[in-house]
This record gives sequence, structure tokens and C-alpha cells, in this order.
Amino acid sequence: MLSDLLGTKWTALVISALEDEPLRFGELRRRLTNVSTKVLAQTLRRLERYGLVERTVYPVVPMHVEYSLTGLGRSAGEQLEALWSWAGSHAHLMR
Repeated sequence: MLSDLLGTKWTALVISALEDEPLRFGELRRRLTNVSTKVLAQTLRRLERYGLVERTVYPVVPMHVEYSLTGLGRSAGEQLEALWSWAGSHAHLMR
């Protein structure tokens, strides 16, 4: 379910990491320091399956693969940013 996908910690962090530019898998791993290789790969596959992330393979040796946000992924990122902004401005009211 799409709500389950967007509600996960790593989904939000991957979308955030891809907002500025396409990144290779290793670059994503370095930016998301606590994610395991397995969880990052699963997250990227789910995001691709739901149309939020695009995987581009460049035909060079060694193989070069980049991940980028689709229009839908950018839209989701905008909504997540609004939620984080709201949470930050109301954190003092939460226990």
C-alpha cells in the first residue's frame, strides 16, 4: 500500500537525499549512514515500483546506475517537507 511506503523512515530519507540531484547507490549509502545495503536496495526497488524513483543504467564499463526522483517522487518530497516543517514548528507542543 502506498501509505505504508511513504510512512517508512528510509523512504522519506531516500526521497530527501534525491531532491537535489540524481545519485548512485554508493553515494546514497554514504549520505544515509545507518541504512544497510539490503534495506536501501529494497527501499529503492519499492520506490521504483510505485513510480517515485527512476533507475537509469548507463551502458559503460563498469556499469553506472543512477537513481532520481520522478515527478511523482518530487511531489511526495514536497509533501514530506511540509510535514517536517509542521513537525518542527510544533515540536514544543508534542510530548
